Amino acid sequence: MSHDDQYDDEYDDEYDNDFDDSDAYVKTTNGYVGDAEQLLRRAVDVIATAPTMPLSSSPRIDRDEIIELLEEALHRMPEELRQARWMIKERQAFVDKTRREAEELLEAARVQAERMVQRTEVVRAAEARARQLNEAAETDARRLRHETEDFLDQRLASFEILLDKLTKTVHQGRARLSIGAQTATDEEFEDEDPTKGFFDQDR
Repeated sequence: MSHDDQYDDEYDDEYDNDFDDSDAYVKTTNGYVGDAEQLLRRAVDVIATAPTMPLSSSPRIDRDEIIELLEEALHRMPEELRQARWMIKERQAFVDKTRREAEELLEAARVQAERMVQRTEVVRAAEARARQLNEAAETDARRLRHETEDFLDQRLASFEILLDKLTKTVHQGRARLSIGAQTATDEEFEDEDPTKGFFDQDR
């Protein structure tokens, strides 16, 4: 085997391993994406498997067949490039759409998180305000209770003083009544004394 034949075999094996047959059968309007590549591979196969000429290492190649394969590949190439560009464009559009949807989801999640934070802050503010109102109400209640107790204590003290004065007045009145009754009794006793007239006759 010559150096050229060995290179051709290695190139053919490497090319076969790297080539994915599934990529060669993407349907287009005028054929399959990958047809040009298949034609070029056939041309390579023809060259690689061409028998050598007698007493020479140069391969014997059917020139017409090679030219036909290359021309057909060149004919298919623009269409496949157009289809490839179309697929790239479609894939890019899909990627952009997916990215937009992901960004929209992230934005919605961010807005929802902000709303939850704001709602939490509103609840906390409402709870703090409620505590302030409750404390203020308790303070006012204690103040009113103390003021009421002080007012009642003052009124009761005044009433107690008034009752004390009234009691003293009643006692004084009763005392005067008792003294007046005793004086009247003494005067009546003197008027009824039998000895008073007897001694008056001696005068």
